[in-house]
Amino acid sequence: MSCGQPHETDCREVLAEVYLYLDLECGEERRLLIRHHLDECGPCLREYGIEQEVKALVARCCGNDSAPEKLRERLRLRLTELVVFETTESRELAD
Repeated sequence: MSCGQPHETDCREVLAEVYLYLDLECGEERRLLIRHHLDECGPCLREYGIEQEVKALVARCCGNDSAPEKLRERLRLRLTELVVFETTESRELAD
């Protein structure tokens, strides 16, 4: 996904890292870049809001349980693949 506007940090990068951002699993410098991007990019902010709501719902339903690290890594990889696929597909439709 891309909003079509130029940003310091690309929309695809931000959305690929949104869970790392939400989980506070990225460095402070990266968090600031992502936060800055979300502040100026409405489409990414809307996507972030949806992701944040899903994460809050899962947290309420699962309590303090945490997923095994291997599962978390597989999910991160799959989400990254989906973001890349959607971006590629959107470009092909635009051409």
